[in-house]
Amino acid sequence: MPEVIEAIYEHGVFKPLRELAIADGQHVRLLVETPAATTSEDMLALAAQVYEGLSLEDVDAGEGIACNRRDFFGEATS
Repeated sequence: MPEVIEAIYEHGVFKPLRELAIADGQHVRLLVETPAATTSEDMLALAAQVYEGLSLEDVDAGEGIACNRRDFFGEATS
């Protein structure tokens, strides 16, 4: 049965990121997919989703917090 297994390729060896229920010496078939590079278009599409589902009041509150660095990082105000 097909299973997706995340792995890292180092020094000519695929190293799974989690324990597998596969016996040592078991033959497997690998289909290697590398993550696509993130483009500026991808980043803009993600940015467009930031406020999705929020009310105008929630958006204003979030922007107010982000624009006030002291509040954003929890630093004490003088």
